Amino acid sequence: MTKWLISFGLSVSCALPAHAQPATAEDDPNRFVAESGLLQRLGEVGGRVTSSVTSTTSELVVTAMGFLGVPYRRGGNSVETGFDCSGFVRAIYEQTVGLILPRRANEQAAATQVIDKRELQPGDLVFFNTLRRAFSHVGIYVGEGKFIHSPKPGAQVRVEDMNASYWQRRFDGARRVVVAQQQPEPAAGAPSAP
Repeated sequence: MTKWLISFGLSVSCALPAHAQPATAEDDPNRFVAESGLLQRLGEVGGRVTSSVTSTTSELVVTAMGFLGVPYRRGGNSVETGFDCSGFVRAIYEQTVGLILPRRANEQAAATQVIDKRELQPGDLVFFNTLRRAFSHVGIYVGEGKFIHSPKPGAQVRVEDMNASYWQRRFDGARRVVVAQQQPEPAAGAPSAP
Protein backbone atom coordinates (compact mmCIF):
# COMPACT_ATOMS: atom_id res chain seq x y z
CA MET A 1 0.00 0.00 0.00
CA THR A 2 1.46 3.36 -1.01
CA LYS A 3 0.88 6.44 1.10
CA TRP A 4 1.22 10.03 0.06
CA LEU A 5 1.19 13.16 2.16
CA ILE A 6 -0.57 16.44 1.63
CA SER A 7 0.63 19.71 3.16
CA PHE A 8 -1.52 22.76 2.86
CA GLY A 9 -0.71 25.94 0.90
CA LEU A 10 -2.84 29.10 0.77
CA SER A 11 -5.38 30.84 -1.37
CA VAL A 12 -8.20 32.84 0.14
CA SER A 13 -11.13 33.41 -2.16
CA CYS A 14 -14.22 32.18 -0.30
CA ALA A 15 -16.71 34.40 1.48
CA LEU A 16 -17.15 34.45 5.23
CA PRO A 17 -19.99 32.42 6.69
CA ALA A 18 -22.93 34.65 7.59
CA HIS A 19 -23.02 33.66 11.28
CA ALA A 20 -19.94 35.65 12.31
CA GLN A 21 -18.82 38.99 10.95
CA PRO A 22 -15.35 40.44 11.60
CA ALA A 23 -15.25 42.17 14.98
CA THR A 24 -13.08 45.05 13.71
CA ALA A 25 -11.48 46.19 10.48
CA GLU A 26 -8.25 44.67 11.83
CA ASP A 27 -9.95 41.26 11.94
CA ASP A 28 -11.38 41.56 8.40
CA PRO A 29 -9.84 38.64 6.49
CA ASN A 30 -10.36 40.25 3.07
CA ARG A 31 -8.46 43.34 4.16
CA PHE A 32 -5.78 41.20 5.82
CA VAL A 33 -5.31 39.12 2.67
CA ALA A 34 -5.21 42.18 0.40
CA GLU A 35 -2.73 44.09 2.56
CA SER A 36 -0.46 41.12 3.24
CA GLY A 37 0.02 40.12 -0.40
CA LEU A 38 -0.69 36.45 0.40
CA LEU A 39 -2.48 35.80 -2.89
CA GLN A 40 0.36 37.36 -4.87
CA ARG A 41 2.88 35.11 -3.13
CA LEU A 42 0.69 32.09 -3.81
CA GLY A 43 0.73 33.01 -7.49
CA GLU A 44 4.53 33.01 -7.37
CA VAL A 45 4.55 29.38 -6.20
CA GLY A 46 1.35 28.39 -7.98
CA GLY A 47 3.04 25.75 -10.13
CA ARG A 48 4.00 23.85 -6.99
CA VAL A 49 0.57 23.91 -5.36
CA THR A 50 -2.33 21.85 -6.62
CA SER A 51 -5.75 23.43 -6.86
CA SER A 52 -7.40 20.88 -4.56
CA VAL A 53 -4.83 21.42 -1.80
CA THR A 54 -5.05 25.19 -2.27
CA SER A 55 -8.82 25.02 -2.13
CA THR A 56 -8.73 23.02 1.10
CA THR A 57 -6.35 25.46 2.77
CA SER A 58 -8.38 28.39 1.56
CA GLU A 59 -11.48 26.83 3.03
CA LEU A 60 -9.70 26.07 6.31
CA VAL A 61 -8.39 29.63 6.81
CA VAL A 62 -11.60 31.30 5.68
CA THR A 63 -13.72 28.96 7.83
CA ALA A 64 -11.56 29.84 10.83
CA MET A 65 -11.91 33.57 10.06
CA GLY A 66 -15.65 33.09 9.88
CA PHE A 67 -15.70 32.33 13.60
CA LEU A 68 -14.20 35.66 14.67
CA GLY A 69 -16.16 36.92 17.64
CA VAL A 70 -17.38 33.52 18.91
CA PRO A 71 -16.93 33.55 22.70
CA TYR A 72 -14.42 31.44 24.60
CA ARG A 73 -15.84 28.61 26.65
CA ARG A 74 -13.72 26.07 28.52
CA GLY A 75 -14.42 22.66 26.98
CA GLY A 76 -16.42 24.31 24.19
CA ASN A 77 -16.25 22.87 20.70
CA SER A 78 -19.02 24.49 18.66
CA VAL A 79 -20.24 27.90 17.58
CA GLU A 80 -23.38 27.35 19.66
CA THR A 81 -21.50 26.66 22.91
CA GLY A 82 -18.33 28.65 22.22
CA PHE A 83 -14.79 27.32 21.86
CA ASP A 84 -11.71 26.78 23.91
CA CYS A 85 -8.43 26.86 21.97
CA SER A 86 -8.14 23.17 21.11
CA GLY A 87 -11.89 22.80 20.55
CA PHE A 88 -11.68 25.60 17.99
CA VAL A 89 -8.76 23.99 16.12
CA ARG A 90 -10.41 20.58 16.22
CA ALA A 91 -13.73 21.94 14.90
CA ILE A 92 -12.07 23.82 12.03
CA TYR A 93 -10.09 20.76 10.88
CA GLU A 94 -13.08 18.47 11.22
CA GLN A 95 -15.37 20.81 9.25
CA THR A 96 -12.95 21.61 6.43
CA VAL A 97 -10.68 18.58 6.08
CA GLY A 98 -12.79 15.88 7.72
CA LEU A 99 -9.90 15.10 10.05
CA ILE A 100 -10.61 14.65 13.74
CA LEU A 101 -7.65 15.89 15.74
CA PRO A 102 -7.18 14.94 19.40
CA ARG A 103 -9.12 17.09 21.86
CA ARG A 104 -6.37 18.72 23.96
CA ALA A 105 -3.65 21.11 22.77
CA ASN A 106 -0.77 18.94 24.01
CA GLU A 107 -2.30 15.90 22.26
CA GLN A 108 -2.67 17.91 19.04
CA ALA A 109 1.03 18.82 19.28
CA ALA A 110 1.96 15.16 19.70
CA ALA A 111 -0.21 14.09 16.73
CA THR A 112 1.21 16.57 14.21
CA GLN A 113 4.52 17.05 12.39
CA VAL A 114 7.14 19.33 13.98
CA ILE A 115 8.21 22.20 11.71
CA ASP A 116 10.51 25.17 12.16
CA LYS A 117 8.83 28.51 12.82
CA ARG A 118 10.38 29.82 9.56
CA GLU A 119 8.47 27.10 7.64
CA LEU A 120 5.02 28.16 8.86
CA GLN A 121 2.30 28.21 6.22
CA PRO A 122 -1.33 29.20 6.64
CA GLY A 123 -3.25 26.31 8.19
CA ASP A 124 -0.32 25.15 10.35
CA LEU A 125 -0.73 24.99 14.10
CA VAL A 126 1.13 27.22 16.56
CA PHE A 127 1.54 26.28 20.22
CA PHE A 128 2.17 28.35 23.31
CA ASN A 129 2.91 27.83 27.01
CA THR A 130 0.21 29.93 28.68
CA LEU A 131 -0.44 27.80 31.78
CA ARG A 132 3.16 27.09 32.85
CA ARG A 133 3.17 23.85 30.91
CA ALA A 134 4.26 23.03 27.40
CA PHE A 135 1.67 23.06 24.63
CA SER A 136 -1.12 24.45 26.82
CA HIS A 137 -2.50 26.72 24.06
CA VAL A 138 -2.98 26.29 20.29
CA GLY A 139 -4.02 28.43 17.34
CA ILE A 140 -4.07 28.27 13.53
CA TYR A 141 -1.45 30.24 11.61
CA VAL A 142 -3.05 32.52 8.98
CA GLY A 143 0.08 34.11 7.51
CA GLU A 144 2.19 37.25 7.95
CA GLY A 145 3.08 36.31 11.54
CA LYS A 146 -0.56 36.19 12.64
CA PHE A 147 -2.69 33.40 14.05
CA ILE A 148 -6.35 32.89 14.91
CA HIS A 149 -7.39 31.33 18.20
CA SER A 150 -9.88 31.26 21.06
CA PRO A 151 -7.74 32.90 23.74
CA LYS A 152 -9.25 32.85 27.25
CA PRO A 153 -12.39 33.24 29.38
CA GLY A 154 -14.15 36.53 28.67
CA ALA A 155 -12.55 36.81 25.21
CA GLN A 156 -13.63 35.82 21.71
CA VAL A 157 -12.03 34.08 18.72
CA ARG A 158 -9.62 36.62 17.27
CA VAL A 159 -6.50 37.15 15.17
CA GLU A 160 -3.30 38.10 16.97
CA ASP A 161 0.30 38.86 16.09
CA MET A 162 2.80 36.17 17.08
CA ASN A 163 5.46 38.91 17.29
CA ALA A 164 3.74 40.59 20.24
CA SER A 165 5.98 40.17 23.28
CA TYR A 166 3.40 38.07 25.17
CA TRP A 167 3.21 35.45 22.41
CA GLN A 168 6.93 35.56 21.58
CA ARG A 169 7.85 34.71 25.18
CA ARG A 170 5.39 31.82 25.28
CA PHE A 171 5.90 30.30 21.82
CA ASP A 172 6.31 26.50 22.14
CA GLY A 173 6.58 25.44 18.53
CA ALA A 174 4.92 24.98 15.19
CA ARG A 175 3.31 21.86 13.79
CA ARG A 176 1.88 20.83 10.45
CA VAL A 177 -1.21 18.69 10.09
CA VAL A 178 -0.27 16.08 7.51
CA VAL A 179 -3.06 14.02 6.06
CA ALA A 180 -1.90 10.57 4.95
CA GLN A 181 -4.15 9.08 2.32
CA GLN A 182 -3.99 5.58 1.02
CA GLN A 183 -4.11 4.89 -2.66
CA PRO A 184 -6.42 2.03 -3.66
CA GLU A 185 -4.82 -1.40 -3.62
CA PRO A 186 -4.54 -3.13 -7.00
CA ALA A 187 -7.15 -5.77 -7.76
CA ALA A 188 -6.19 -9.36 -6.98
CA GLY A 189 -3.83 -10.66 -9.64
CA ALA A 190 -3.20 -7.19 -11.12
CA PRO A 191 0.43 -6.05 -11.30
CA SER A 192 1.35 -3.44 -8.69
CA ALA A 193 2.90 -0.10 -9.62
CA PRO A 194 6.69 0.19 -9.17
